[in-house]
Amino acid sequence: MNQQSQARQEAAGEALAAKRGKADASRLDGVARTFYERMSESELEEVAAATHGVLPESQPETNSDDLARGD
Repeated sequence: MNQQSQARQEAAGEALAAKRGKADASRLDGVARTFYERMSESELEEVAAATHGVLPESQPETNSDDLARGD
């Protein structure tokens, strides 16, 4: 998860709050629910702690042709 976005960071923060019992896990959806189910609390802390100034608003789109060429 080298390339992060502010949206992913926010989803990690929501999932972390649910893991800690500070938010209702049943209200999570999308990426936040996936993070909650698949990541440990320490992994969520790491993603949520990234500095906003260095994160893009969203991840760049990847083209399947680029992946096939190894770009």
